[in-house]
Amino acid sequence: MQTIAVIGAGITGITTAYALAEKGYSVTVFDRNRYPAMETSFANGGQLSASNAEVWNNTATLLKGIKWMLKSDAPLLLNPLPSWHKYSWMAEFVARIPEYRANTVETTRLAIASRRYMAEMAERENIDFHLEKRGILHIYRDKTSFDHAMTVSGLLAEGGLERRTVTPDEMRAIEPTLHGDYYGGFFTESDSTGDIHKFTRGLAEACMRKGVLFVQDAEVRRLSHKGDGIEVQWLPTEQEEGQRLRHRRETARFDGTVICAGVASRRFAAMLGDRVNIYPVKGYSITVQLDDEKSQKGAPWVSLLDDATKIVSSRLGQDRFRVAGTAEFNGDNRDIRQDRIRPLVEWTRQLFPDVDTGKVLPWAGLRPMMPNMMPRVGAGRKPGVFYNTGHGHLGWTLCAATAEMIADVVARRDRKPAAVTQLRQVADREPERLRA
Repeated sequence: MQTIAVIGAGITGITTAYALAEKGYSVTVFDRNRYPAMETSFANGGQLSASNAEVWNNTATLLKGIKWMLKSDAPLLLNPLPSWHKYSWMAEFVARIPEYRANTVETTRLAIASRRYMAEMAERENIDFHLEKRGILHIYRDKTSFDHAMTVSGLLAEGGLERRTVTPDEMRAIEPTLHGDYYGGFFTESDSTGDIHKFTRGLAEACMRKGVLFVQDAEVRRLSHKGDGIEVQWLPTEQEEGQRLRHRRETARFDGTVICAGVASRRFAAMLGDRVNIYPVKGYSITVQLDDEKSQKGAPWVSLLDDATKIVSSRLGQDRFRVAGTAEFNGDNRDIRQDRIRPLVEWTRQLFPDVDTGKVLPWAGLRPMMPNMMPRVGAGRKPGVFYNTGHGHLGWTLCAATAEMIADVVARRDRKPAAVTQLRQVADREPERLRA
């Protein structure tokens, strides 16, 4: 197996292409956009957060979702209109509640491993992505949520993560610009933040230097298993001088393929005979332009996670402040709704009143989520088919490790056929490397 097609040029696809190129494979990346990182990897919350590794499969999440169902500005919003995919996904989500503890611990371990791989990539390729190693501060407004966070801290510690409790006074010492009344918080010094778009574009340039071919503006229409390889059929769009857009189908054959296509991964998996039950969960962000000195001084440098509102924030250099959050179950819908953006703006005004929100860029992206909140990393049913997808809200945090894992799976399959490999099986085979 020498030639590999990677489907998707987001953060997961680009890290996968890089890891495969490092192992000597000839890699071609397909994406429907003109440039890498133009969809879910464009403007996320910016956190590289092992401290946010808790999976959502618990009763408290279900009760909150029911309570918030008819509230348009709720942190978690469910469109109640019937959809077989949505409700079957939720039934499977509920069925995975018994795995809550094990999956939270495993996600923590994976996030810590990913942190090291990403640092190595950035240093090796000299990628500037506004990395801030100032930690992440989780803030809590009441005792009940704080006590739950204390329980979660035990699971994170089991996975190898250290974080400490902080008092309201200590919280303000960590981030002096923070306003409001709080019960307490947790501070994870080892977490960091950065600009996912800048990192992905920088790593894509590194891939090109290593010989990776990018086929952009390419709408992949069909993936076919041909026995001795995978055929990719796509529809390119070319702009010809003085003419309208012209379309023609093109095909190419590869020894294997890795599906890293975000929410489209479910459709591609079905073409190849696999079930990858990803549901699109929409998240929103705003990027606040800090044009004046008062705003620059009034915006925090330490990253925050507000448990009550499910909002996170990151500082992206001197003149940008990213605020992101919410989860919306509304199918493949990319509309930017004002009633979902408004809470992000109001949160910024309340917690950081010196920040001018007159210049705000809104954005929405679809997180690819599996029902158990764990990424799908491993081989498909047919030879040469692999998956690295379904990272949900932690794609930025987990991708460097899962890219290394899937590259190892491809290399092993290249030497000897084996059965389908799932995430935990891969991690168990390499405990020292992936859990260090």
